[in-house]
Amino acid sequence: MPASTPVSVLLVDDQPLVRAGFRMILESAPDVSVVGEASEGREAVRAARSLLPDVVLMDLRMAGMDGIEATREIVGWARPLGHRVRVLALTTFDLDEYVVGALRAGASGFLLKDTPPAELLSAVQVIAEGSSVVSPAVLNRLLNRFATLLPLPDAGPEPPEDTLTPREREVLRLVARGWSNGEIAAHLVLGETTVKSHVGSILTKLDLRDRVQAVVHAYETGLVRPGQTDETGEGTGGKQHGEASGPSV
Repeated sequence: MPASTPVSVLLVDDQPLVRAGFRMILESAPDVSVVGEASEGREAVRAARSLLPDVVLMDLRMAGMDGIEATREIVGWARPLGHRVRVLALTTFDLDEYVVGALRAGASGFLLKDTPPAELLSAVQVIAEGSSVVSPAVLNRLLNRFATLLPLPDAGPEPPEDTLTPREREVLRLVARGWSNGEIAAHLVLGETTVKSHVGSILTKLDLRDRVQAVVHAYETGLVRPGQTDETGEGTGGKQHGEASGPSV
């Protein structure tokens, strides 16, 4: 989007004081505009259809329709219409099974509710630009803990994996294990730009929105399994040093 166009945000939380706090933080930035609020899932779905925000800041635990189902509905109707409504899920606990459910439902990332204001503003911008705000290592730990416990969504058949080249399958495995583009490039002796091109091709071929959904896809299709070791002998959660790099692209 043009630099002069503010990122429009819909706030969804069942606590008015929490919404007021987030609004104050977001409206402190000249390039962010809060266009509406909702206190539960059904209201959020209606507001998203009406306001067409760039980003929905979505609380996951609400009475009535929760944030996971609301995320699924919002992403479900927006994507076929070509409108990119991105959902940024909010949670109180970093190891919360609701987070995995939200990512499977179509959220582009998640933050803790006590995230510092500057990080929240940065995350909203990153989400609006089409990237994710879940570091691969953090997402990897979540999936290792919960992927075998939660039922798979009632989705249609997955795109065939044979659409990927052997190199793309290798890159996808490393992405799912929490490796950054730089780490993948060094490991495969490739340029980082080449790795980015492979990741982009994977997303296009498998009809995935972003890197977060690619990791979820790799787990759900069995390309990578919780606890699986790679050729270096590390488990899928072994690359912890990538967390410090911040939002994933």
